Amino acid sequence: MALDETMNFKLEKDKNLRTREILKEVYEALQEKGYHPINQIVGYILSGDPTYITSHKDARNLIRQIERDELLEQMVKNYIGLED
Repeated sequence: MALDETMNFKLEKDKNLRTREILKEVYEALQEKGYHPINQIVGYILSGDPTYITSHKDARNLIRQIERDELLEQMVKNYIGLED
């Protein structure tokens, strides 16, 4: 890359990728512990109670890195096909 080229800053896309990674890690941790991951994640999103998420593999701390409203926004966008 030449020194005179302008760099693109893609914070939103990087943030969305990180959110997806965290959600996958949390899903896998819940699955490993024998929980129904979808039910547990929905319970967390609806209530805000982190005890719906296992502490296995630090999943509870990981999920807290994502704002619940941002998570819902991304899920809706993905569901209706507006994912970036």
